[in-house]
Amino acid sequence: MSTPYPFTAVVGQTDLRLALLLNAVSPAVGGVLVRGEKGTAKSTAVRALSALLPQVDVVPGCRFSCAPGAPDPACPDGPHEPGPGAVRPARMVELPVGASEDRLVGALDIERALAEGVKAFEPGLLADAHRGILYVDEVNLLHDHLIDLLLDAAAMGASYVEREGVSVRHAARFLLVGTMNPEEGELRPQLLDRFGLTVEVAASREPAQRVEVVRRRLAYEDDPAGFATRWAGDEHEVRARVVAARALLPKVSLGDTALLQIAATCAGFEVDGMRADIVMARTATALAAWAGRTEVRKEDVRQAALLALPHRRRRNPFDAPGLDEDLLDRILDEFPDEEPEPDPDPEPEPGPEGPDGNGPDDSGPGDGGPDGGPGGTPPQESGPDAPASEAEAPQTPQGSEQQPSGQENGGGGPEQAAVRAAEPFRTKMLSVPGLGEGASGRRSRARTAHGRTTGAQRPRGHLTKLHLAATIQAAAPHQKARGRSGRGLVVRKDDLRQATREGREGNLVLFVVDASGSMAARQRMSAVKGAVLSLLLDAYQRRDKVGLITFRGAGAQLALPPTSSVDAAAARLEQLPTGGRTPLAAGLLTAHETLRIERLRDPSRRPLLVVVTDGRATSAGALGGDPRELSRRSARMLAAEGVASVVVDCESGPVRLGLAGVLAADLGGPAVSLDGLRADSLAGLVKNVRTAVTSQSSHTNRRAA
Repeated sequence: MSTPYPFTAVVGQTDLRLALLLNAVSPAVGGVLVRGEKGTAKSTAVRALSALLPQVDVVPGCRFSCAPGAPDPACPDGPHEPGPGAVRPARMVELPVGASEDRLVGALDIERALAEGVKAFEPGLLADAHRGILYVDEVNLLHDHLIDLLLDAAAMGASYVEREGVSVRHAARFLLVGTMNPEEGELRPQLLDRFGLTVEVAASREPAQRVEVVRRRLAYEDDPAGFATRWAGDEHEVRARVVAARALLPKVSLGDTALLQIAATCAGFEVDGMRADIVMARTATALAAWAGRTEVRKEDVRQAALLALPHRRRRNPFDAPGLDEDLLDRILDEFPDEEPEPDPDPEPEPGPEGPDGNGPDDSGPGDGGPDGGPGGTPPQESGPDAPASEAEAPQTPQGSEQQPSGQENGGGGPEQAAVRAAEPFRTKMLSVPGLGEGASGRRSRARTAHGRTTGAQRPRGHLTKLHLAATIQAAAPHQKARGRSGRGLVVRKDDLRQATREGREGNLVLFVVDASGSMAARQRMSAVKGAVLSLLLDAYQRRDKVGLITFRGAGAQLALPPTSSVDAAAARLEQLPTGGRTPLAAGLLTAHETLRIERLRDPSRRPLLVVVTDGRATSAGALGGDPRELSRRSARMLAAEGVASVVVDCESGPVRLGLAGVLAADLGGPAVSLDGLRADSLAGLVKNVRTAVTSQSSHTNRRAA
C-alpha cells in the first residue's frame, strides 16, 4: 500500500482542514462537502484524514464492525458473545461513481446460493464504512439510485436490504465526505442537505504559497516514506489533539445564549427545515472542544454558520453560494456573550511545528484554533479579488461576432444591452418519445441498469445483472439429466438470464434561442429568458446535459457547448444581448452540427431540441437565398434524422402570424406558448414530443420541397 500524503503537509486550505477535523472530533456533525476547481488538494486532504482518526474497537471476525461493548443486536454476523475486542485503524471506504447497487448495499451471495443452496448475505461498501469514512469523489456525478440509497442510510444510520429473498438490516453510521467540481453540475438538494458542512476551495494566487505546494509535492513523489517521516511529529500532535477534543466534547456546555444565536442565524438566513440548527449546534460544540474550551462562544457560532449554512440557503443551482457576513455579524450582535470569567492560569496553545520550525505551511506559528486550523495556515483567498469560476467568467465563444452597443447588427436595428431574466417558474414535462438507453436521469423512459425489473433475457455479451428466478427456472428442468445429487443447483452458462430494467434517462437538452431584434423588446426578452431559465432549472432537476445556441444578426453561435453545468448555461443566458436580423436557418444548422458531434461523443444520450423563437426568419446570413425557405429546409433535415423537438412560441401582441407553429410542424414537434409552458397553466400538458404523429406530414412536406 502506498504511503498517503500527510494531512498536516497540505498547504493552505484552512477551512477545508478545519471542517474535516471538526468531523473527526464529532462525527455527529454530519460530514463535509468540498466544492472547488480541479487541482486544489480536495481528494488529497480527504484521503489523508483517515490517518488522524482514532483507532476503533471491533468484534473479531465481524464483517460489520460491531463494537465489543455494545454490539448491534441485529448484526447479520451476530449474536456476539462477550469477550475482548480487536483494535484496527478507522477505515476510509471510497465509493466509485460507477459502482453498482449491489456493491454499495450488498446482495445475496449468488455463488453460495447456487452451489450450496443456502441464502448468504455479502456485505457492501456501507458495511465496510460503518464507524469510518465513506468518501465519494465527484459526488455530483453519482447516479440517482445510489444517491437515494445514501440518503436512506445517512438518515437512519442503518442499511436495509430487501431483495432476491434476502432481508438484512445492519448499522451504517459513517462520516460522509464528498468532493465535486461545480462546473460539472450541481447536487440534488436532498443530498446537499445531508452534508453537515460545506467548504469552497480554490487555488491560492500567492506565488510564495504556490511555490511551497509544488516543492512539497515534488518532495513527496521523490520519496513518499521519507516525506511522511518528516511530518510524523505534526501528524502525531494533531492526532493527539483530536483524541483530546473527543474526550472533552461531552463536557462542552451549549448555553441558552448560544442556542438563541444559532436559531436567530438560521431564521435570519431563511434556511429551510431544522437540520441547519442541529448541525450548527454540533459544529459550534466541536469548535469549542477543538479550542480546548468547555463553553460555546459567539465566535464558535459564527464559524459554524460559515461552514453549515452556505449550501442550505441556496434555493436553486443558479444562486451564488456563500453567506453575507455583514448580516451574520448583525444577527449575532443582537445576542452578545456573557462576559467570561478570567482564567487564573492561562496556558497558550502551542501549534504544531513543521520540519522547518515554522508550522506545516512555513508561514509562522499557528494558534491551532478555529480561525487558523491546524498549523496556523493562512486563510484561503476570497472576496472581490478571488478568481471567478469558468462558469461565472464572461467568455466570448470561439468564432462569435461582437458588436458595440448602439451599432447596427446585420441591418436589423441596434444591439441592445442584456436584460435580466424574469422569475423562473415550474415548467411542464418535456420528454423524448420511445425507449432509450442513455445515462441515468429523470426525463425520458429508458432501459437502464437500475430501475424496476420488467423481465429477463439471455445476456448479450457480459452478464451485468443476474435475474435469479429466471436463471433457476431455466436450469430446473435439466437437473436430472445433469446428474444433480446434492442441494446445489447445477447451472450451465446457457441457463443464465439477464434482468431487463426500465427507468428514466437524462437527455441532452439543446436550447436554440432567438436573440434578434424581433425579440428585443425589453419586457418580452425578460420573459423569454425567464422561460429558458425555468427550463434550465428543470434540466438540472432531471440530470440532463444542456447546451445553448443563440442566433441574431448575420449568424449563430454555440454560446455554451453541451455540459452538465446548468448554472454555466444560466450565466451565458444572463449576458445575452439582443438585436439585428433573424438568421433562423443558421441557428438550426448550428444545432444540427452540434448534435452530430455530440452523437459521436455520447451516442446513447438522446437529444431534445428546444427552439425559443417567434418563428420569423429575416436573414440568410452567409448562406444566401430565401431565409424562410432555408429555415424550413433546415428544420425538415433535423426532423428527418429523428431529433425530438419542441418550439417555444414567443410571439405576442394582438396580431400574430403563427410562424412558430409552422416551424414546429417542419421540426415534427409541438409548439407551446410562453404561458402554456407553465406547469400550472390551463393549457394541455405537454408530456411527449411526439415525432411519430407528424412523421407522415413531414414526409409529405419533404417530397413537396
